[in-house]
Amino acid sequence: MHLLALAGRVGVPLSLADFDSLARDIPVVVNLMPSGKYLMEDFYYAGGIPVVMAELGNLIHRDHITVSGKTVAENIEKAKNWNEDVITPMSNPFQSAGSGTVVLTGTLAPDGAVLKISAASPHLLKHRGKARVFSNVEEYNVAADDMNMDVEAGDIIVLQNAGPKGYPGFPEVGNVSMPRKLLAQGITDMIRVSDARMSGTAFGTVVLHVSPEAAVGGPLALVMTGDEIDLDVENRKLDLLVSEEVLAERRKNWTPPTGGPTRGWSKLYVDHVMQANTGADLDFLLGGSGSEVGRHSH
Repeated sequence: MHLLALAGRVGVPLSLADFDSLARDIPVVVNLMPSGKYLMEDFYYAGGIPVVMAELGNLIHRDHITVSGKTVAENIEKAKNWNEDVITPMSNPFQSAGSGTVVLTGTLAPDGAVLKISAASPHLLKHRGKARVFSNVEEYNVAADDMNMDVEAGDIIVLQNAGPKGYPGFPEVGNVSMPRKLLAQGITDMIRVSDARMSGTAFGTVVLHVSPEAAVGGPLALVMTGDEIDLDVENRKLDLLVSEEVLAERRKNWTPPTGGPTRGWSKLYVDHVMQANTGADLDFLLGGSGSEVGRHSH
């Protein structure tokens, strides 16, 4: 998301598809929670980012000048790997290529969604289940704490209105907690789908950044409890199995959420923030920044 926003500011073409393409070919070399077993502190003491960059070799542009005044290659030439169990070599990576973050598209996410499969449950990467829909995170939290919640292990939790405009502010609430009812049964993961973000340290089969978000009328807004959703990670698909005719009828009755900000920075943000698939930046900042000052101001 951040790189997409930065690219937009300087007019560099970059899309979600680029990230998926790279992830298919580049393995996961860092054995770090939630994908692995080590902590960020262990990663730091193993050598951190410079070691990872050195391990990537010619996959990165080593001759570019950086803010240090040196090239990338010069910055990392003395990088030393102090623990190859934490930062594994490309020749024997922690996880094979294609096991990092994937980009999904389909009838539920026409403009894309993301899933970190390295932290997901393998048995859920191809799954069809019934949706349990919640219009906001507060509603879900109350339901999830109820031992009588109407939910089964194979269901798919759908959280709406947690995207850039809908929350507003694109919060890290996508990794919604597991229902207490299922935890009591020993179930520790289920598919969760939302237009929100989540912390990079979180575990679970969690589909995030669904675009367009619910608050702008994306298909996520039209999902109803009981609808079937199909997740097929191998084919990069996320589909809502509801006919176009039914969705068209639902759209006639859909209205945008009310009660948003009416003034100040929050109003400016909601009016101009873009969708997650383009970086969730403000639309008037696209296309390059830093123009020359045309005249003196004093």
